[in-house]
Amino acid sequence: MSQKQVFIFGAGYSGKAFARANREAATVFGTTRSEEKFDALRQAGIAPLLFDGVLTDEIGDTLEKTTHLVISVAPEDIGDPVLNATREAIVGMPDLQWIGYLSTVGVYGDHGGAWVDETAACRPVSKRSVMRVEAEQTWRKFGREIDRPVAILRLSGIYGPGRNALVNLENGTARRLVKPDQVFNRIHCDDIAGALWHLIGGNTGGIFNVTDDEPAPPQDVVAYAASLMGIEAPPEIPFEGAQLSPMARSFYGENKRVANAAIKAAGYRFRFPDYRAAFDHMWASGDWRDGAPRSPMKGAKA
Repeated sequence: MSQKQVFIFGAGYSGKAFARANREAATVFGTTRSEEKFDALRQAGIAPLLFDGVLTDEIGDTLEKTTHLVISVAPEDIGDPVLNATREAIVGMPDLQWIGYLSTVGVYGDHGGAWVDETAACRPVSKRSVMRVEAEQTWRKFGREIDRPVAILRLSGIYGPGRNALVNLENGTARRLVKPDQVFNRIHCDDIAGALWHLIGGNTGGIFNVTDDEPAPPQDVVAYAASLMGIEAPPEIPFEGAQLSPMARSFYGENKRVANAAIKAAGYRFRFPDYRAAFDHMWASGDWRDGAPRSPMKGAKA
């Protein structure tokens, strides 16, 4: 069969990591809402297209030759914007083999710190997570209608080059909020990319938690990053008295430990199974700022 062609609706941070991870394996197209982002997509190995909720002739022509479809666009009040705009075009895709939908572990809501896996009840708290559950269901139903496998990847807190506690410490925005017994899972963007490529390789459908092995208090992650940099960690701030945006506060209203056995059972092995492995790598390689290796901060230990 000819080389894979992957089309990413919403080629943002995770989409660019996906394309960079395996440039030779496929031709990758991706959408953005702004032409100003075209250069960044091209640098990641993505042929850029504009999409703002309307199917263009250019997108339609590209979909006709696409083998694998990745959806990384947030749902809206009126439903999933990609499916709303492209349903008929996707139905008519002659070479389509697989659909992947990037969702969030937020669909589980709050489980009081208990472990959850893909069989756990979805009881979303925030409106955005309610819409995610609906979008997941819509894509899975659509996959059954067109007889194509659909993989739902439920992602935990995303980090990687340019988006991590090392960067926050350098620019002075890092905080160590402490809420007793609160933990979060997280996932390095390279493991999102790796999981996607793995599932694409087998055209594997299903629901998968794509998350690390170690749910941990967020203040511990900041302290670990500070130790790598050889600087003092910011002081602990009690959660109750902290000034937070409504969205940030809502994240702390959900406490759970997310298991990842399903993606491992599908054959994927994490590159960074916990935050320490990832931070060790980012600091040692120097790619923590924006992906381009640089020398460590002046005065910090290597």
